[in-house]
Amino acid sequence: MIPVPVAGDIPAGASPSPAPAEEDSPSYGSVVLGGTFDRLHDGHRRLLKASADLARDRIVVGVCTGPMLAKKEFAELIEPVEKRIKAVEDYIKSIKPELIVQVEPIGDPYGPSIIDDRLDAIIVSKETINGGVAVNQKREEKELPLLKVEVVDLLSGDTEGEKLSSSALRKLEAEQGHKQKATIANQEGV
Repeated sequence: MIPVPVAGDIPAGASPSPAPAEEDSPSYGSVVLGGTFDRLHDGHRRLLKASADLARDRIVVGVCTGPMLAKKEFAELIEPVEKRIKAVEDYIKSIKPELIVQVEPIGDPYGPSIIDDRLDAIIVSKETINGGVAVNQKREEKELPLLKVEVVDLLSGDTEGEKLSSSALRKLEAEQGHKQKATIANQEGV
């Protein structure tokens, strides 16, 4: 994990320091993160495990729903929010049962991250660092304490370095569905 400073902590052009060793990793009372968490895969599990490892007491997870899904590729194939929430809760409880786990649907990019004054850190991926910065801007506007931004690297989907994603899994499911329909049509002589 690479701690990402809030504006002003590192001079422009400087790169963040490398991730600390596991035993030196910071620990926070409460952490927050968000995502779609469709078809819980190894990338999700890595993000959730890293988040749970950073949390001492509580983990808050926002699961995207409604307008947050509108622009997703193959959005019609996204699992119901209740199923995604349960998968997230079950996974976190399986790896760190002593944590208080709060998982809720979110219909905007911020969810509980901009109203919960008991949060200490936000966990993001390299692709969502800007979201962490935006959360802190909103928190500052609301006079809430700023969150430490922690970055987790996600797993690759293949050897060419493509990020493992639910969109890729939904695309594969859609392609398999089209192939099955074509096979059935051919068997029926259509």
